[in-house]
Amino acid sequence: MPEMSGGFFALLGLKFDEASGDRVTIRWPVRPELLQPFGIQHGGVYCSVVETAASVGGGLWLGDRGRVVGVSNQTDFLRAVREGELTALGTPVHRGRSQQLWQVEITDAGSRLIARGQVRLQNLYPDAA
Repeated sequence: MPEMSGGFFALLGLKFDEASGDRVTIRWPVRPELLQPFGIQHGGVYCSVVETAASVGGGLWLGDRGRVVGVSNQTDFLRAVREGELTALGTPVHRGRSQQLWQVEITDAGSRLIARGQVRLQNLYPDAA
């Protein structure tokens, strides 16, 4: 599992339960500093977690062949959350030579779907001109 304990990951309070090129699972607590002015989890947190899960999984899948960068993130917010712990599950939809598409579903402790997103990743190869 990749070591991601500082910076933005620490700010969001992300904990990786599983990270591979086929599946990424991330948990985090809903905290007061991550709420928007109306007292619910800020949508930017969902977008960030969706991007993180997809990028980590896509990067692990590509491995030493290159690196990945996100080129599109589309996240839908389905249910308001004020407290508790959330879990994101990222899985690949498509993994090709030049791009990948990952889907991420965010659920609460009751397994209710809270947000859903997808990220398109560009595969970058060091020898490409």
